[in-house]
Amino acid sequence: MSVTLREDTPREIIAPGRERYLTHTNNLMVVVIDFTDGPSEQPDPPHSHPHEQITYVAEGELLFFVGEVPHRLVAGDLITVPSGVPHTIQLLTSRVRLVDTFSPIREDFLKAQS
Repeated sequence: MSVTLREDTPREIIAPGRERYLTHTNNLMVVVIDFTDGPSEQPDPPHSHPHEQITYVAEGELLFFVGEVPHRLVAGDLITVPSGVPHTIQLLTSRVRLVDTFSPIREDFLKAQS
């Protein structure tokens, strides 16, 4: 068991106006991402990964593209992304907070923290 306190957890700056922190077990990872660089004129470049993903919108509003299909999401909404499917986001508000859950864990995120 572990406890991740927001104020005690180092944040990784992944791009200007974008930072994240995370916790994980052997098979499950939760990542909190704060965006303060919105709204965006265009979607971010799409990406895919072999992990299953569930995203919870904790704050703000965005377009979440799964494949070519845009989904307008607001705080309280959830979306699932199957393994290997291209996806991306476009921020619609100045501030967005997402909580991403991945299975299996994102080893690449752990390496980035080192």
